Amino acid sequence: MAWVLLVAAGFFEIVWAIALKYSDGFTRLWPSVIFGVAAWISFAFLAQAVRVLPMGTAYAVWTGIGAVGLAVAGIIWFEESASLLRVACITLIVVGIVGLKLSSADSSIV
Repeated sequence: MAWVLLVAAGFFEIVWAIALKYSDGFTRLWPSVIFGVAAWISFAFLAQAVRVLPMGTAYAVWTGIGAVGLAVAGIIWFEESASLLRVACITLIVVGIVGLKLSSADSSIV
């Protein structure tokens, strides 16, 4: 269950970071509200996950999910570069996340 919460926390990290971009420095109401709610949920799920998982592993996976999700969102929605080097680096982050999961003491599939 801790891994499910951690993946959900990573998803909400992506949501709050995108909302942060759209909040225009917290001058737009609804993106700012979405930011606050998603950030709270993300941190709450992360806090629950670290009750079971090692902090270093959980934090690395959480930030990795956010980094990959935002990089992909940037490519898809914000017309950022999709160069071979950038995609290769994103892939390396995914490999690192999977490696941390597989090397975890709690390495059940979900």
